[in-house]
Amino acid sequence: MPVTDDAAITDILNRVRSIAVVGASPNPARPSFGVTRVLVAHGYDVFPVNPGHGGGEIAGLKAYATLADLPQPVDMIDVFRASEHVSGVLDEVLAMDPRPSVLWTQLGVLDHESAARAEAEGLTVVMDRCPAIEISRETGIPH
Repeated sequence: MPVTDDAAITDILNRVRSIAVVGASPNPARPSFGVTRVLVAHGYDVFPVNPGHGGGEIAGLKAYATLADLPQPVDMIDVFRASEHVSGVLDEVLAMDPRPSVLWTQLGVLDHESAARAEAEGLTVVMDRCPAIEISRETGIPH
């Protein structure tokens, strides 16, 4: 069952230090760009992942084409892809060594089957929530 408790979500955000944003966009008008910036501003090590922009930059950060290309392990995967792509992202996550501890899907990104599979593999799952909104709620600082 994905985490929905506000205190548990706050605990996750306090525990993780590095986040891969899958589906990050180089377009400043896109929500994924803004969330990437908010995560960086709050001290997280952020790695944008976008197959079309690997090797380039997103929000001033080096972008990676796939999760396998990341230069270091990450604690959390934040999925900014359509719901039908979550299963494929999860396949990439499960191939990582070491694996991240958290799979987080953005607002409107729902895949209960993948969530159950991720949890069965030991990942904590947060679905249909935005870490930038949660950080804003926790800190009182607008995102």
